[in-house]
Amino acid sequence: MARILVAEDDPKQAELIRRYAVAEGHTVAVVGDGGAALDAVRRDRPDLLVLDVMLPGVDGHDVTRLLRADPGTAALPILMLTARAGEDDLLLGLDVGADDYVTKPYSPRELMARGRALLRRHAVGEVEPVRPPLRVGDVEVVPARHEVLHRGERVECTPGEFTLLELLVSEPGRVFTRDQLLRRLHGAEGYVSPRTVDVHVANLRKKLDPALVRTVHGVGYAWAVPA
Repeated sequence: MARILVAEDDPKQAELIRRYAVAEGHTVAVVGDGGAALDAVRRDRPDLLVLDVMLPGVDGHDVTRLLRADPGTAALPILMLTARAGEDDLLLGLDVGADDYVTKPYSPRELMARGRALLRRHAVGEVEPVRPPLRVGDVEVVPARHEVLHRGERVECTPGEFTLLELLVSEPGRVFTRDQLLRRLHGAEGYVSPRTVDVHVANLRKKLDPALVRTVHGVGYAWAVPA
């Protein structure tokens, strides 16, 4: 199974997550502050980081920014925990690079379901059929290496961004609704704001080319067909 790092300064919450994850067969390490989380990720290379936002020292948002800026940890799946239930706060977590979020108080079963979805998306410990590379115009997506190239240059994408990009590039011109994109990201487990998709798309536009992802107002998004 997977190696999970839990960064949570509340010992009771950390122990609850640890118990549920261990019951599913995972190996779990726990740290209580942001600096320790950064050190543990860089040293041990976990398969999933469960990250509280309100950590002492370096908070969860800055931990995420630093990990995403490092090519060695940029693709690490990050599941963010936050006590701030406002949509803007949740979307901020996605904007800095988290792949998913769970608001406190949460159901441990939902937390584990979200974690499983992220691990499946990142193909941790699973043998998947090799999906062929996709190329449209100047963008190439290589699923086997979780790699994105734009005009020959590597572009670091989070697992969520990569998942949406692969789907959009697979059928240029097809309009995918937000619900379809959300299901690809999270399955049917729990409520996720439709704006989650908007944040991932905005980040892809920044990293690639704004014109590559076309907005179909009131419906969703489509990958632009090359001229």
